[in-house]
Order: sequence, then C-alpha cells, then structure tokens
Amino acid sequence: MSVLPEERKNEILKELKKTGKVKVVELVEQFQVSEETIRRDLMILEEKGLLKRVYGGAIHAVFQSEEPPFVQRTTVNQEAKVKVGKKAVELITDGDVIAIDVGTTMLEFAKQIEKKKDIIIITNSLPVSSVLTESLNQHMFTGQVLLLGGQIDPKHQSISGSLTEQMLNQFNIDKAFISAGGFSIQKGVSNYHLHETLVSRKMVEVSKQVILLTDSSKIGVDTFSKVCPLEKIDVVVCEQPFPDIWKDHQELGKMNWIQA
Repeated sequence: MSVLPEERKNEILKELKKTGKVKVVELVEQFQVSEETIRRDLMILEEKGLLKRVYGGAIHAVFQSEEPPFVQRTTVNQEAKVKVGKKAVELITDGDVIAIDVGTTMLEFAKQIEKKKDIIIITNSLPVSSVLTESLNQHMFTGQVLLLGGQIDPKHQSISGSLTEQMLNQFNIDKAFISAGGFSIQKGVSNYHLHETLVSRKMVEVSKQVILLTDSSKIGVDTFSKVCPLEKIDVVVCEQPFPDIWKDHQELGKMNWIQA
C-alpha cells in the first residue's frame, strides 16, 4: 500500500479513533514501510498531542485524562485481555480467597474462572459479580462471591467509597488481582479514577500477593491517580514479554512477569 506520509498519518489517526489503539507491527504490514518509518510517524503525531506512544504502538491521547465508559472499553484490545484472563486463572489455587477489582480485563478474567474448588471471590465490580454469579449457578466452580458495598458508579459499573474500603479490612485475602489505567517505572501502577484507585490500593494493602493483569497498551502510561509502586507487584500477567527497556532496573528483579 503506497501512500504519502501525511495520508499515512491520517490513516493512523482514523484507526486510533475507531479502535483506541494501533500496533507498530500491524502498521508496518498495512503500509509496507519500515518499523523506523512508523515509529517516526507516531513520534510526530505524539508531538502534536494527537496520540500517546506506548509499548508496541500508540493509544489515543484523550484516554490519558479521561477513560471511556466501561461498555465502550469492552471491545478495545479484547483479544489480548482474553489471553491475559485465561493465563491468570492458572494462578488461582483451590481454597484461595481472592480479590478482583474493576475493569474490562477483570471481566474477561472472571469469565475464564472454572474448575476451581472452594474459592472465595471478593469484588467491587458489578459486571464481574454478575458473571461469577452465573458461573456459580452453572457449577463452573465452587465457593462464594462477595460483592463489596458502597457507592455505585453507573458509568464505570464499579462500587467504591469509605464503606468499600472498610469492608476490605475485614478479610484475609490471599491474592489481589488488580487492573491498571497505566503502569511505568517512574510512577508505578496508576488509574484514571481516584475512588476506584483507593479501593485497589486497599486491596494491595490487605493481600498476601498482588497480581497485575494488563495488556501491553498500558506499559509506560501514567494516568491520574497512583495505586502503588511497581515494587508492590508480585506478578504481572501480560500478552507481551517483559519490556527490553526495563531490563536494567534491578528493583524489578523480584517481579514475576508471565506472558499470556
């Protein structure tokens, strides 16, 4: 596909508007140009404030300050989220008490939970609780599902607030599965919404093990409110391998990175 540089950049922006993300390898194949050319295009577009470069590609710049509604996000990077969810289920052991926070990656994770015995799942996500309740009814796993109380956010289908955080103090949680709006060496794990961040932060605080589920579009991205530094994360499950640019950071040596 032979197009002029400006036409190529316009096509990249159109794809971003449609899907929320572009990948370098896919753009190379689409336009039949080198990776260096695509990366230069992305750099120019980022300098104009039209996108945000991330590991392996770019995302729409507007996502940095305001996250799209939950329903809109369900179709963004869905294939990667399904892979991450399937792999993360392998980390659940029979008898575990686990916490699951909010987000579309967590919904895909919840859909994959099966063949586990006597697990207790605590969540502040309405879609996650709904999926898990149906799974219990169909005997896909055995145990309990506890929906945390608090204030409902209809746009993001989450529950948060001081009551939610107080309830988390009542449990001994083995593993917290948390999501992220972004995560980076400098700022750690971050999220778009303060009230959801505070619940995730509490899950990290009260759990024996913290597992971050994320797709690669979040790598190197910093969003509004901090959840925790990367040193607090025990395991990362991602569809891409550990970033080469992070390999010199010795403080991440204890982190177990699992590629889905």
